[in-house]
Amino acid sequence: MLIGIPPILGPELLATLRAMGHGDEIALVDGNYPALEHARRLIRADGLPLIPILDAILQVMPVDDFVPHALFRATVKGNPDLLDPVHEEMSEVCARRAPGFSLLPLVGDAFYSRVKNAHTIVATSEPRLYGNIIVRKGVIYPSKETDK
Repeated sequence: MLIGIPPILGPELLATLRAMGHGDEIALVDGNYPALEHARRLIRADGLPLIPILDAILQVMPVDDFVPHALFRATVKGNPDLLDPVHEEMSEVCARRAPGFSLLPLVGDAFYSRVKNAHTIVATSEPRLYGNIIVRKGVIYPSKETDK
């Protein structure tokens, strides 16, 4: 256990988040997603739902503010206007932990290809369909004290 680090973030996931660089993306996927087939690097989060992991990651990892969009979600049956409850929960977590960033829906192949190119896939046991999100890592700006 560590002070200030959400306990749901295990050693492998913490090491991965730390190793990722600016612009790298991490995909959190539901239990139905073909994670092993699509992953360059795979972290298993068996038994854990997606939302608490997303919340924990956004507590320790900055979101990329160098690009117009840094948060992406899957769509329901290819319709970017449909929101399932899991998407509403994702939006709430993102609004709380990464204010000012919108959650962009990506349809079908656009989402899958982005996941396949992600630095890492975290395979959760999220039971809800379309419970998939990608987060692009940003930078931590130097403080004025260390900027000297």
